[in-house]
Amino acid sequence: MRKSKEKRKKCISITFCTLVYLFLFLPISVIVVNSFNASTTKPYMSWKGFTFDWYIKLWENSSLLNAFGTTMIIAVVSTLLATIIGTLGAIGMYKYRFKGKAIIDGLLYIPVVIPEIVLGIALLTIFAKVNIPRGMITLILSHVTFCIPFVIFNVRARLSGYDNSIEEASMDLGANRLVTFFEITLPVLAPGILGGALLAFTLSIDDVIISYFVYGQTKTYPLKVMESVKSGVAPDVNALSTLILIGTIVFVVLTQGDLFKNLAGKKHKYAIGKLISSKNGKQEKSIYKSQSKNVSKIPNTNTDTNTDINIDTNTNTKIKRNINKHMKLQHN
Repeated sequence: MRKSKEKRKKCISITFCTLVYLFLFLPISVIVVNSFNASTTKPYMSWKGFTFDWYIKLWENSSLLNAFGTTMIIAVVSTLLATIIGTLGAIGMYKYRFKGKAIIDGLLYIPVVIPEIVLGIALLTIFAKVNIPRGMITLILSHVTFCIPFVIFNVRARLSGYDNSIEEASMDLGANRLVTFFEITLPVLAPGILGGALLAFTLSIDDVIISYFVYGQTKTYPLKVMESVKSGVAPDVNALSTLILIGTIVFVVLTQGDLFKNLAGKKHKYAIGKLISSKNGKQEKSIYKSQSKNVSKIPNTNTDTNTDINIDTNTNTKIKRNINKHMKLQHN
């Protein structure tokens, strides 16, 4: 009885998983298959044979390639701007307290939960009021607007487990705030920043509704595909989509492996070692000078300056050990 029940459970779970994966990947497989379809009559849905002609004709479709190039330019620029603004905003919201912080924190969710058509109309109205011509600039500004909150949320999630004592130990070793940010804080936040940047890049490439209101004469790849839906999506569009899919799969395989993780870990460890070694000498010199001044000011004392310096050197060693300990915890 138990074995039969277990077999039933396995069969049900396998069937359920199969149906879920079919629901997710069947539309993608249809695009890939149609990219090799030899049909030349609209709507290109009947199978006429296997061919690579559409991958060759793709490079002759200049309007489609230009739209894809425009999409990539907008996505890269908007991702860079959104990542920089979102990272600085997340760090500022985490470290500092000021009046109205809760209100600003709540307002960050509006671009995420608001319907895209409402946001598109709002942006179109603003651009019309300030006389900004619709085109590349309005597309970039619009994409940055709805990408910033996603970057902030990812970086803040990383900051939730952040240990501030790492920065304190770095500054105790003699590093200023700027060096500490680039050598300590930024490597620790790198996974959250990268996740927010990838999410912003994906949302920018995929956007249709907001771009439709502000594109002007600058057409993106999603808008170009939407136009072709009326007469039937040509197989060269399927070919370009298949190439994008292959590039995405390769990127996911690389990021899910240990390649980027090992590189990030080595870079982080190198930054800490470089900071400790470069600041250690300066720290010991400053300790020696300060202790020498203190000893010269105290009359009739038998305190040995070398003993004080050794004590401070031991303290410095403890600080370095704490940094290494915290960095191992953060890396794990």
